[in-house]
Amino acid sequence: MSGKLPIEKELEAGTYYWCSCGKSKTMPFCDGSHKGSAKSPVQFEVTEKKKVWLCTCGKTKTPPYCDGCHAK
Repeated sequence: MSGKLPIEKELEAGTYYWCSCGKSKTMPFCDGSHKGSAKSPVQFEVTEKKKVWLCTCGKTKTPPYCDGCHAK
């Protein structure tokens, strides 16, 4: 992926697509750069405005959310 530390975002309610390939220029969100690879974006829903920490290391067991595994 493109980074090691998670990215903090305040998201409005809605549908989002988290980049799982690490090639997106709009990390941590998908921009379609995965086309032609085996990777696909992870769709996730936010039901109310909230602050989240989104993974950029690609090792999380709870995509798209950071689970702290980058520190291990």
